Amino acid sequence: MLGGISFPSRVYLPMRQDPFAVSSVPPMIKWLLIANGLGFLFLMYAQEPVMQYFALWPLGEYPVRTSAGVGSVGFEIWQLLSYGFLHGGFGHLFFNMFGLWMFGRVVEQVWGGQRFLLYYLVCVVGAGLTQVLTLALLSPGQPVPTVGASGGLFGVLLAFGMMFPNARVMLLIPPIPMTAKWLVIGYGAMELFFGVTGTQAGVAHFAHLGGMAFGFGLMMYWRKQGGPRIYP
Repeated sequence: MLGGISFPSRVYLPMRQDPFAVSSVPPMIKWLLIANGLGFLFLMYAQEPVMQYFALWPLGEYPVRTSAGVGSVGFEIWQLLSYGFLHGGFGHLFFNMFGLWMFGRVVEQVWGGQRFLLYYLVCVVGAGLTQVLTLALLSPGQPVPTVGASGGLFGVLLAFGMMFPNARVMLLIPPIPMTAKWLVIGYGAMELFFGVTGTQAGVAHFAHLGGMAFGFGLMMYWRKQGGPRIYP
């Protein structure tokens, strides 16, 4: 798959440059925002069939009662991608898209649209695989669907933190300033803690970690192949 796409051998962005000084929305970010918005409207318009076929379901087949009678839900291969364009509410959509715009536009500016899109989709699929395996191991037999772009967003956040570790960022809640590397480390540690302890139910913490892990693996692969430089 990589062989069919032509990338520049190495891309640099000076650390002295403010990474957030990006005046426009890059094309892939724009199309991802549009696609997620359409996915949200699609889910709101036809919630039952969209959740049944396009949310990410655990391995196996589970009977469910629908408006048309008794049906079934279960894992399908395309769900590893489709779930990342659905969101459970406007707040869920807004915060994911805000994060994607904030950090993704910078990463796309450095990498270019093709490489960024490939990276983002790998993180989404990797997060989905992690979620499916986690549910199979820790909660077998429970038909709990997963939706949201958070796995892709966590991968993008990792990429930003590795390229601009000393960039200053501000948390929204609570408003605490910190460098990007500590933001990534802090979020990763929290996701691991909540995932292991189960103290924040209803959130796919291991999927978030999976998005970061697959993103890290892809970045290391690109680095070995002479891809874009990773700071520091």
